[in-house]
Amino acid sequence: MRSTGFRRTFLTLMACSLTLTACGSSDDTADGKTRITVNCMPPKSAKVDRKFFEADVAAFEKQNPDIDVVAHDAFPCQDPKTFDAKLAGGQMEDVFYTYFTDAGHVADIHQAADITRYVKDLKSYGTLQQQLRDIYTVDGRIYGIPRTGYSMGLIYNRKLFAKAGLDPDKPPATWEELRADAKRIAALGGGTIGYADYSAQNQGGWHFTAELYAQGGDVVSADGKKATVDTPEGKAVLQNLKDMRWSDNSMGSKQLLVINDVQQLMGSGRLGMYLSAPDNIPILVKEKGGNYQDLAIAPMPGGQGTLIGGDGYMFNKKDSPEQIKAGLKWLDHMFLTPGKGFLGDYARAKKADAPVGLPEPRLFTGAADAKDQQVKKANANVPVKNYQAFLDGNQNLDMKIEPPHAQQIYSVLDSAVSAVLTKKDADIDQLLKDASGKIDSILARG
Repeated sequence: MRSTGFRRTFLTLMACSLTLTACGSSDDTADGKTRITVNCMPPKSAKVDRKFFEADVAAFEKQNPDIDVVAHDAFPCQDPKTFDAKLAGGQMEDVFYTYFTDAGHVADIHQAADITRYVKDLKSYGTLQQQLRDIYTVDGRIYGIPRTGYSMGLIYNRKLFAKAGLDPDKPPATWEELRADAKRIAALGGGTIGYADYSAQNQGGWHFTAELYAQGGDVVSADGKKATVDTPEGKAVLQNLKDMRWSDNSMGSKQLLVINDVQQLMGSGRLGMYLSAPDNIPILVKEKGGNYQDLAIAPMPGGQGTLIGGDGYMFNKKDSPEQIKAGLKWLDHMFLTPGKGFLGDYARAKKADAPVGLPEPRLFTGAADAKDQQVKKANANVPVKNYQAFLDGNQNLDMKIEPPHAQQIYSVLDSAVSAVLTKKDADIDQLLKDASGKIDSILARG
C-alpha cells in the first residue's frame, strides 16, 4: 500500500497517480532543446503545491535553458488499474512516478530504461539511503531513483493517554502494553476507542503485514516462493486483534474500517491509537479536526521491525541518453537537494503554513541528511518533541518493504483480519491455513 499524505505532508498528495492522457516518450524538440515529459505534478485543486511545483520547474528551466520540461498532473499520481496498461501501450511519460512495489515488476517486463551508466550524473545519488536505492536496483542494474520513503509507526492521542492515567511520554513499546493501554483508554467511555485497525479494501492486509513485521515475521519466504503467514508470528497478530476486539472491547463495535474512518475517529479525539506513518498527522489536523499538540507518534510496538514504503521515478525505455540525463538533473533539482526544491524548501513551506518538522522521510545519509535535518529544524512549526520516540525507536527496527504481489496478497489477508474482528468464534488457525494456500497460488503464478 501507499502512505496517506504527500511527501511534503501538508497536502494529501503522497498517493500520486499517472495521468490518462497520451504521453509516451518524446523526441528532442526542433529548437535543439531536450524535451522531457514528467508526471505527478500536483493538480490545480492543490493550489499551494501546484504553485510551488510550477515555480520550481520554471527555475529549473532557467538554470538549464537547453531542457524543456512538460509536466502532467492528476490525482492521485498512480492508478494501479491503469498503470500496466499505460506501460504496455507505450503511453508512459519519459520520467514516470512509481511506488516502491512497482520497481521490480517494471524492470522485469522491460518497460524501464537501464540508467546504470548515467547515475554518475545524479549529484545526490551517493547520499541516498542504500536500502532505498536497492529497491530500484534489479540484478545489479539501476532502473530508477527513490524520491520519498516512509515507515509505519503508532500514532496516539496524548490527551486521551493523560485522561486515562497513562504517561503520554511513554507510549507502549510492546503489543502487551498496547493492549493494556487500549483497554484503559476504552474504559473512559463515551464512545472512546482504545485502538482501531483497518479491515477492508486491502487495507486490513496491509496492516496485517506491518503488524507481522513488527512481530518479527514475514509474509513470504526470502526467495519469494512460499507464504510465511501461517506461523507463530502470524497467529500472534490475529490473536492480539481478536483479544482486543472481543475480550477487552477496546476496538469498538463498528468494524470493516478503512483509513478515512480511522482518521475521522482520531481527528475527533475519540481514538487512542492506530498504526500509520507520520504523514497522517497533518491530515488529522487540517482535514479531520485534530490538534498538533495532542498527536504523537511512536515506533511500531515489539521492537522487531516495521513496514517501509515510498515512491520514486523510473525512465521510459524509449528515452534517449539526453532525456535520461535531463531527467536526472530534474530529479536533483526538484526532490533530491537537501533544504531546497519542491520537497525540501522548508522555509517556503513554513511561510505557506505547511507543517514542517515531521520525522519523515529520512531520505539522505551523512552530511546531506544532517543538512536536511538542520534546515527542517530551523523552520519547524510543529511539536517535534512529540515525534522523538519514533525517531529514536526506528533506529533499532528492521525496515522491510512490502511483499511481492502486494495488492493481491493484501486482498487475501483482508479476509483473515476482517474475520477475527467481526466473528467472535473465528478460527485463527484455519484462517491462516487458508490464507497461506491462496498466497502460495499467487506466488506460483508469478
